Amino acid sequence: MKRKDFLKLTGTVATGLALSGNTLTAVASPYNGLMTVLRGGKTFYQNKWQTLDIGIDASGKLKIGVLNSLTAPEVIDTTGKIVSPGFIDILADNTANPEKTYTIFEKYKVADGVTTALQMHGGSPDTAAYYRKFGAVPHVINYGVSTFVMRVRYRTNSLAERKKQVEKCLEEGALGVSHSIEYQPTPYEEVMEYAKLAKKYDRPLFLHLRYSSSADELNGVEEAIRLARESGARVHIDHLHSTGGTFHMEEALRKIKSANAQDVKMTCCVYPYSFWATYLHSTRFGDGWQQRYGITYNDLRLVGTGERLTKESFAKYKEMRKLVAVPEGTLPLDKTVDLALKEDFCMIGSDGGIEYAAQANSHPRGAGCFSTSIRHCLDIGMPLEKALDKVTTMQHHLISPALKDRGIIADGAWADLTVFDSTRIKARATVENPNQFSDGIDVVYVNGKVAFKNGKLLNSNGVGIKY
Repeated sequence: MKRKDFLKLTGTVATGLALSGNTLTAVASPYNGLMTVLRGGKTFYQNKWQTLDIGIDASGKLKIGVLNSLTAPEVIDTTGKIVSPGFIDILADNTANPEKTYTIFEKYKVADGVTTALQMHGGSPDTAAYYRKFGAVPHVINYGVSTFVMRVRYRTNSLAERKKQVEKCLEEGALGVSHSIEYQPTPYEEVMEYAKLAKKYDRPLFLHLRYSSSADELNGVEEAIRLARESGARVHIDHLHSTGGTFHMEEALRKIKSANAQDVKMTCCVYPYSFWATYLHSTRFGDGWQQRYGITYNDLRLVGTGERLTKESFAKYKEMRKLVAVPEGTLPLDKTVDLALKEDFCMIGSDGGIEYAAQANSHPRGAGCFSTSIRHCLDIGMPLEKALDKVTTMQHHLISPALKDRGIIADGAWADLTVFDSTRIKARATVENPNQFSDGIDVVYVNGKVAFKNGKLLNSNGVGIKY
C-alpha cells in the first residue's frame, strides 16, 4: 500500500452533481466546479477570525474566497456559526470487534463533529488485511490504523518475528506504531526496537505508559522521553492525565517540555473527563487496585447503567469483561487536564468509541469527547482558535504526511468541515447512557459530502438512514 493510501476515504463524489435536499441534480459549469458555498460563518483562517465564502468543489476539495465572492448552485447561510476543519480523533478506540461495530462507532463520532477517526492506541496487527476488508464497505468518516504491537506479540514468540511483522505493517500503510506497556509489560530493550522502526518510517510511536500509580507514574514519563531521545522517534503519550500525570501533572509536563527544548520530539493527549474507565479484566484491576487508586467496589460504576458494584458483582462483571468507570473527580481537571491543555505539545484524543447500540458499555467520551473538549476549553477561558487547534491542526501535523490535507482550511484541502454553534456545543453522553448525540453540531461534511445534519446521520450519497 502506498503512502497516499494510508488514509482511507469515504466513497466518491460524482462530478457535475450537487446536493438539493436529498436529491442529486446535474449542474452547468458557470460555477467553476463549485457545488456548495458556506457563507456568513466565522472561520479561523490565516491566523485570524474571518467571515468568508467556503466553497466545496465536485471533487470534495475546498476553495476559499472573501465574503460574497464565490458562486455555486447551493449557497448555505452559516451566519452565527463556526465553520471549522473537521475534528480528528487520533485516539479513537474500536479494536475489540470492529467488523461488527464500526457503523455504530462511526455514527457517534460524526455526530460529535469528528470527520477522521484514527486508531492509534491499538489498530491492527495486519494492516493490509484490515484495509482490504474495510476498504470494501461504506464509511461515514475517514479512518486509519496503527500497528497494534500487543496483538503482534500475542501472535509471535521471538523478537525477530515481532519486528518483522511490525515493519510489514508499516510498509503496508500503518500510520504509526502503538503499544500499551502497562497492559502488556514489555522489556525496555524490546520497546526500543519498535521505536527504531517508527523512526525508520518517520511515523509516531504511541505509548500507553507503564505505570499508573502515584509512586511510579513519573518513571513512565521518563521512560517515554528516553525512548524518544535514544531512538530519535516522535513519541506520543496517550491520555497523559490517566497514565503519567494523574498525581504529578506539573512535573510530568516539565519533563516533557524540557525534553522538547533539547530537540526530543514528544507530544501527548488528554480527554476532558474527570474519571477514567477500563475493563475489569485489565491489568489496572489487578491485585492492589483498591490501595493503588484509593477506591473500593462501591465506587465503581457499570458503564451503560450506572450500577454500583459490589464484591460479588465485581467478580461477575470481570468474568463478562465489562467496562466500569471510577468516580468523577478521580482525575481532578484543574490539576491534570487543564494544566496539560496549556502546553503546545498537548492535544485532544478520546481513547473511546461506542461499539454497541443496545446495552452500551463504553465510556461517554466515545460519543462526546470533542463537544466536551470545545465546551470545557471555552469554560476555562481558552480562546476558541486554540481549542480548535487541539482537535484539528495538531493532529494534522502529528500524523504526517498522511493528514497533510486534513485538519486545515485551505485551497485544495479536503472539505472535511464541522459547522457548530459555539454557544450550544456540548456533549449529552453520560456514564448511565453514553449513546447520545452531542448538542450544537449543525452539519458535518466529509470529503465534501454531508455526513451528518440537524441530528441525522446521512450516508455517502446524502440519503438518510435509520439509527
